[in-house]
Amino acid sequence: MIPASKNLLFGTAGIPLSAPRKSTIDGIEHIPKLGLDCLEIEFVRGIKMGSDKAKEINKTAKKHNVSLSIHAPYYINLNSKENGRRLASQEVLLQTARLASLCGAGTMVFHPGYYGRQTKEETFFTVKETIKEVVSLLRQERNPVILRPETMGRKSQFGSLEEILFLCREIEGILPCIDFSHIHSRRGNANSYTEFYQILKKIEKKLGSQALKNMHIHIAGTEYSNKGEIKHINLRESDFRYDEWIQALKDFNVEGRVISESPDQESDACMLKELFYAQELK
Repeated sequence: MIPASKNLLFGTAGIPLSAPRKSTIDGIEHIPKLGLDCLEIEFVRGIKMGSDKAKEINKTAKKHNVSLSIHAPYYINLNSKENGRRLASQEVLLQTARLASLCGAGTMVFHPGYYGRQTKEETFFTVKETIKEVVSLLRQERNPVILRPETMGRKSQFGSLEEILFLCREIEGILPCIDFSHIHSRRGNANSYTEFYQILKKIEKKLGSQALKNMHIHIAGTEYSNKGEIKHINLRESDFRYDEWIQALKDFNVEGRVISESPDQESDACMLKELFYAQELK
């Protein structure tokens, strides 16, 4: 296996399938054995972890030099028409960020919500103000975790590339999670070297060159329709041009993390890492 990158890390969304036991601790210990570098802890179905376990995870990750991030629950909707649900979503973000800090995870990814019956402009304002309140509370607690709203794959979801980048410009201290597969599924294009280059250039223009030095990227194959993403599939089974995508990352000298969300997440993560280094050695 090619040595680990100091600049761009590759890992899995959740516990690798080949881990001997299905616990986060075992997943972290297994990541280096695969030749990978990072793991995203998935709280997508709910938060089921206490503070003692989080501290144990932190120690294990440091021991094995595995970089951690966390994905907040899917059921968050910061644009719910019900004020109680918006407040509950804020509380879930706060709880997840607190656990992320205890785990030693510097980044927390989340899905902002849905448009519902509101316009895109109304949705943007509501989501922005709701996130600003969460960020303010975390700063008061001196919580260093970076919140990362994710680019979303369905047209009913708030989270186009432009919306996420504008949101990150408007709220100091947050950064995007760029899911290239979601962008591809949502648009039906964004699947060539030129288009990948344009996306990275837009990030640089909107957020500055330092944003490309601290990226959090999701990648997977997808099935999609004219409404956007349907489901994740493995990269080799998809139409996603990951070789051209890797070249664009190389040409922009992107740094940060690449998290594989394919069904066979570790196989795709290992393939992408090997392809990345093969390009590097040319």
